[in-house]
Amino acid sequence: MQQLLGAHTSIAGGVSKAVELAEKLGFTAMQIFTKNNNRWFAKPLDEKEIEAFKTKLKKSHIKFVVSHDAYLINLCATNIDVLKKSRRAFLDELERCELLGIPHLNFHPGSHTGAGEKEGIKLIAESINIAHDKTKGYKVSSMLETTAGQGTAIGYRFEQLQGIIELVEDKGRMTVCIDTAHIFAAGYDIKDPKNFKKVIKEFDEIIGLERLKCFHMNDSKKPLGSRVDRHEHIGKGLIGLEGFANIMNDRRLKKIPKILETPKGKEHLEDVENLAVLRSLIK
Repeated sequence: MQQLLGAHTSIAGGVSKAVELAEKLGFTAMQIFTKNNNRWFAKPLDEKEIEAFKTKLKKSHIKFVVSHDAYLINLCATNIDVLKKSRRAFLDELERCELLGIPHLNFHPGSHTGAGEKEGIKLIAESINIAHDKTKGYKVSSMLETTAGQGTAIGYRFEQLQGIIELVEDKGRMTVCIDTAHIFAAGYDIKDPKNFKKVIKEFDEIIGLERLKCFHMNDSKKPLGSRVDRHEHIGKGLIGLEGFANIMNDRRLKKIPKILETPKGKEHLEDVENLAVLRSLIK
């Protein structure tokens, strides 16, 4: 079975253009923003653009699409205005995904900004419950992403993600994405083959591999346990080729789509190179 591989893809010119670009680059999976990622809100999606996206996607070789939410969103913000805006924006992101037929909305859980992790986890789950309540019957999942634990970010331990899931009422809509650079920086050693097996076992025991629907494949500029989030090209960082070989050759992870979020230029040529490196690691 061929593994589903791709990268975060530009939506310059409209969301449907991302499908064309991903197809041209030979991706079988892709991640996109459905709007400007540095703004709270955007104008509604044009119906023609929605149809163009769906039509092009159907005709393409792309088998998996995930959307990443806007960076401004913080579902456990202590500032009430930011929290309200975040909840409205998160709901908008879910609605955009549903309209486009994108099955997963990937997001960083949030930063507690001093309120404490326990309070943050409670607030994130509450925010998700509010959004789910307003989107009953939606097919799109809320995909929690592992974090590096920089600042007051929540999600750098598997237990924290599970803590959120436990408080979410509609657990059937909860999925998880492992970002390799993030978990490495958070202290999970995925480089050493023995330790890698322990990490995956731990994930399975705490969260369950059935919830793992995506990998963000990023090498790390920062060392193990540094709690600093800095992405690097595959094999050029401190995870190294060994760590990615562990992932690419684990039979339990073969069906899970793997998406790059490594540095790139407009042409995405770096993505093509990084994907070639990942493919070369398959034994």
